Amino acid sequence: MSRTLAEKILLAHTEAEEIQPGDIVMIRCDLVMANDISGSVAFREMERMGVPRVFDPSKVLMVADHFMPAKDAKSAELQRILKTWSKDQGVAFYDQGRGGIEHAVMVEDGWVVPGDVVAGGDSHTCTHGALGAFATGLGSTDVAACLAFGEFWQSVPATIRVEFTGSKQPFVSGKDLILAVIAELGVGGGTNHVLEFVGDGAEALTIDERLAVSNLAVEAGSETGIFPADEVTREYLEGRTDRTWTPERSDPGAPFAREVRIDLDALGPLIAMPHSPGNVASLDDAIGIPIDQAYIGNCSNGTMTDLRQAAQLFEGRTVHERCRAIIVPATAKIYREALAEGLIDTFVEAGAVVSTPTCGACFGGGMGVLAAGEKAIATTNRNFKGRMGSPEAEVHLANSWVAAAAAVAGEIVDPQDVLDAVPA
Repeated sequence: MSRTLAEKILLAHTEAEEIQPGDIVMIRCDLVMANDISGSVAFREMERMGVPRVFDPSKVLMVADHFMPAKDAKSAELQRILKTWSKDQGVAFYDQGRGGIEHAVMVEDGWVVPGDVVAGGDSHTCTHGALGAFATGLGSTDVAACLAFGEFWQSVPATIRVEFTGSKQPFVSGKDLILAVIAELGVGGGTNHVLEFVGDGAEALTIDERLAVSNLAVEAGSETGIFPADEVTREYLEGRTDRTWTPERSDPGAPFAREVRIDLDALGPLIAMPHSPGNVASLDDAIGIPIDQAYIGNCSNGTMTDLRQAAQLFEGRTVHERCRAIIVPATAKIYREALAEGLIDTFVEAGAVVSTPTCGACFGGGMGVLAAGEKAIATTNRNFKGRMGSPEAEVHLANSWVAAAAAVAGEIVDPQDVLDAVPA
């Protein structure tokens, strides 16, 4: 019987002998993760279940990142609970200055390998599909069950095959590839499905770029977005983990619910206009929109790839007087690497603010929220009304080149126009 990659992973983690889309099965977890928002609720529910200890401390990870650094007493208390609980349970805990944004840290430190099932108390847990894992976000009650028993219920999803053909064009990144997919499917087109990314264009992507693609799979309503593991994956994981894994991909003739093809030769930079990741337009259609704040960072777009792209635009230039720029490296290791390369100095000299790794302004938690009437451009993953601050603000999603160019110009522009201009 031919199976999709997602079906293979799930079948290996359930007692069922056969599965098909729509079946509801119990799935064993290789890793359970929560953060300073989802964790405390899960702990309370676990206590209500009467379960005093987690199922396996080696398979549980807690990361304080959403309100880090704490913006008020309430958020400080959430982090205290997370830290105290983690110490009591003997599970891994990433604190301020010792990790970074959860999904970036988990990939960077080798917590996830191809074929894993990852249950996360965060909707963008799908990011780990970049490494060939079935990684999905769960509500805190389901996370509590995972902490207690090491499993969760899952309706077996069908798979949408997304083929990227051709080669990326100038100033096109993983962000643009997934925005193109969302434009094709719509924000609900992937509901009850997995997106499987294949093709020459997919295989040519680095892990940093794959993270950006998988991260927004949930914005199409999908359970997760998976790249079949390959040599790029193997090289990335070398030295990061001593766990063994076997590369898998969908069988020939596997049943796909739908097939989508994106021609990278014809794809330019894209913008998700307010107020939805599905409101996708070409860069040309957004040229000239004034920008009050540019935000470069988040769980998938605070990588070294993103910081280098931004630095290319900021080098020898300054942030426009009507704009402010916030740069957020995704992890402490990335921050130090950027520091060693001189990128941090480039950002600060240009007039940008460089933040400690945090989810911060991405979800309106702090570290750069928006005022009424302001327009922002961000490399984050959601631009819902009120997502980054005032419900009267507007957020445009874009890649790091485009966001940095807008910071310099004070409006959305073609990055090439900034590079062609005489530096200020």
